[in-house]
Amino acid sequence: MGKATSFLYLNEEDMIKAGVLDSARCIDVEEELFRILSAGDYVMGGDKHNAHGIALKFPKESPFPNMPIDAPDRRFMAMPAYVGGRFHVAGQKWYGSNIINPGRGLPRSILMVMLNDADTCEPLALMSGNLISSVRTGCVPGVATRHLARKDAKICTCIGAGPVSKACAEAIALEAKNLEELIVVDLFQEKADAFAREMGEKFGLKARGTTEMESAVRCADIVSVAASSVKPIYMKNDWLKKGSVIMFTGRCNIDEEYFSSAKIVWDHAGMHEVYYDEHLQLPENERFINGIGVQIYRMMYEGKLPPITESTSLGDVINGTRPGRESEDERICFITGGLPVWDVGWGYEIYSKAKEMGLGVELKLWDSPYLNG
Repeated sequence: MGKATSFLYLNEEDMIKAGVLDSARCIDVEEELFRILSAGDYVMGGDKHNAHGIALKFPKESPFPNMPIDAPDRRFMAMPAYVGGRFHVAGQKWYGSNIINPGRGLPRSILMVMLNDADTCEPLALMSGNLISSVRTGCVPGVATRHLARKDAKICTCIGAGPVSKACAEAIALEAKNLEELIVVDLFQEKADAFAREMGEKFGLKARGTTEMESAVRCADIVSVAASSVKPIYMKNDWLKKGSVIMFTGRCNIDEEYFSSAKIVWDHAGMHEVYYDEHLQLPENERFINGIGVQIYRMMYEGKLPPITESTSLGDVINGTRPGRESEDERICFITGGLPVWDVGWGYEIYSKAKEMGLGVELKLWDSPYLNG
């Protein structure tokens, strides 16, 4: 007789009841995960155990009428990881993305998170993943604000008015204890105004929307870039004032002078080392074009910046093995590309709370496996 196995299914309502939207708690959990990353008690995909994931991208054309073809943000992706420490769990985020989905009444991306026992490999939970992903993405700038921003930061400028930018703004507002004003920049004034109004009311901040980027960036102590624009955003070096921190959750280009003078901190340099190596495998005319941080990769390739192997990760700053902010005037650039460690870790936290609360549906895999042994 083999071992009976079951797992917990958690829909989006269950996830909300279990606290997936609790950004303050997520910031604390992500700080813990950054410590684990810095200590090395994790595994991600690929030969170097640091891959972001593997994407299933469709061809530009196909003789098969039912096969999807390439389009902006059209893909599936698997992001596996093992997380150590108190989590000691394996899992993955699996998602598909199609930019036309909102016109169908669906989110652009639809995500699921699976957790597995790291030893027996049995499934522990299958969970709705959209809110796990959104909140964990937004809370990374919250951790960065805690450790890299000036304590007296008063003005935050958010570039982009979409859901990820809102998640980032909420986390920053929770951690920037002296924040007074929020400025939202978007191509569409009405979207920027709605975002500003919502965040201003929620956190008691002076808030306004604008379509004019330069003035909004010049006055900011914290700049959060989380726009979904296909074309990269461009800023000038002298727009970013002394003591500011800019957080790249989305793409942005700045004068090279900025990156040569600012301190660069990565979410996890090991993952970006893999990204850098992947770019080197591309034809020369295709390198360092797409992705977050590619301008810095290009400068490293050209010898204008130290190699990424010498870079600082946020977990190193948190664990005290590398310096974070060293002066009030220092400008800091924080780059985050998204790690499956966050999805698995935050997912495990919500799964544990859901079990404690008796949420979800227990689904049987088998009473006794047919293939036993």
